[in-house]
Amino acid sequence: MNKINILVVEDDAPVRNLITTTLKAHEYKFMTAPDGASAIMQASSNNPDIILLDLGLPDMDGIEVIKKVRTWSNLPIIVISARSEDSDKIEALDNGADDYLTKPFSVEELLARLRVTIRRLAVLQSELSNSNNPVFTNGRLRIDYAAGCAYLGDEEMHLTPIEYKLLCLMARNVGKVLTHTYITQKVWGSSWENDVASLRVFMATLRKKLESAPDSPQYIQTHIGVGYRMMKVE
Repeated sequence: MNKINILVVEDDAPVRNLITTTLKAHEYKFMTAPDGASAIMQASSNNPDIILLDLGLPDMDGIEVIKKVRTWSNLPIIVISARSEDSDKIEALDNGADDYLTKPFSVEELLARLRVTIRRLAVLQSELSNSNNPVFTNGRLRIDYAAGCAYLGDEEMHLTPIEYKLLCLMARNVGKVLTHTYITQKVWGSSWENDVASLRVFMATLRKKLESAPDSPQYIQTHIGVGYRMMKVE
């Protein structure tokens, strides 16, 4: 039996039934919420491992659910929405979503994205427990791998799971240019076209939190058309 517990937030009964039937067939544990208020209550009281979130909820926009959950948790949130515009995807990712699946979707792609998310959680946990250097320091940046926290000076950085994973990946390769393909394979487990687009969004939000002047980055340098590099800061 799969130990992963998934919260399905969807007000459309046929879509919700499709998702839950798929999860049940593949032995995932799950719970459901038909609106934003109950989703927030379920997320805070039952501590799911992953949230599958529709944006068009009857009582509030799904973006608000993401914002509220992010005030206390970094658990992975996969948006499943009929909104297909790039601006909608960017808004969701910018506010803390980890992935974005557009309706109509295939159950095969949903399962693939769940597998990628679960692998990412397992790899992150393994890296944290097996790290030979429990604390990384670069200028004012400090990453405590054992605690799963990053600090800028004396202030803890409030990072989403993807932002933290990206920061750790860059930190473990200081001075090296990491290609888009390498980064997306390590973080998302794939190199789909929308993964590269998501990478750009996450790098932009990470820089806002990391750099005092994002337009003149001190820590993460962009190599246009190639990838990114974390620079050594004295």
